[in-house]
Amino acid sequence: MLPFIDSVNPWLMGAGLNAILLGLVWIAPKKLLTPAGLFHAWLLGVIIWGTLGWRGYLVVAFYFLVGSGVTRIGLAQKEAAGIAEKRSGARGPENVWGSALTAALCALGIGLLNSSLVELSPQSLVPSLQSLLLLGYVASFSTKLADTCASEVGKAYGKSTFLITTLQPVPRGTEGAISLEGTLAGVVASIAIALLGWGVGLIDLWGVLWCVLAAFIATNLESVIGATLQSQYTWLTNELVNICNTLIGAIAAMLIAWIWASVITY
Repeated sequence: MLPFIDSVNPWLMGAGLNAILLGLVWIAPKKLLTPAGLFHAWLLGVIIWGTLGWRGYLVVAFYFLVGSGVTRIGLAQKEAAGIAEKRSGARGPENVWGSALTAALCALGIGLLNSSLVELSPQSLVPSLQSLLLLGYVASFSTKLADTCASEVGKAYGKSTFLITTLQPVPRGTEGAISLEGTLAGVVASIAIALLGWGVGLIDLWGVLWCVLAAFIATNLESVIGATLQSQYTWLTNELVNICNTLIGAIAAMLIAWIWASVITY
């Protein structure tokens, strides 16, 4: 089957496959995307398949399915407390790009490099620009899934929640709040999606470690932003914070990998 897939124009394949899959999402009983969100998710899927093929697509699909599922954990309880995601977790365009803009930019960068016929390989000791962008791609989703799981599990099951800047107890759902349960869930989520990225050959085993470290760093910095800046500026929306979060995660992973490779080669 894979030779057939590889022989088809990836952009046409992406357009058709996404139309079919998102059509199934549309008729599903649980609405995971709004009508506008469906179109933007289709566009994102085409970009990812067109640049990274089925390997990159599996990573974004895994993020979407797990992220949508974890949003519904304890949904009734979170809705009663007024801390649930709006639209019962159905994603709109702002959610699609808030979660995946960084990944899409990494994928487009890889696509541009591939058009120059430069070999794409994550295995070299000194990271190439392509392997760094692949790492950034996986790290961005590792970061976002960690953030989503930490937030949603913390809201549902966090026994004690603390403001990250002062460690003072605060109610569940407070911007910048952290909990042990949420933090552990975020770490597990970042490991899971990073291992998937390794399993399909986008990153190596060192890359898994860099993704998990970067996700932990970025998720905690995102909590600091939520606790300090988000309440002060109305333009600093959750979606913009999510873009900053994934961007920090991607850059952190690429910097760690580059510094590590430089030390090893030196």
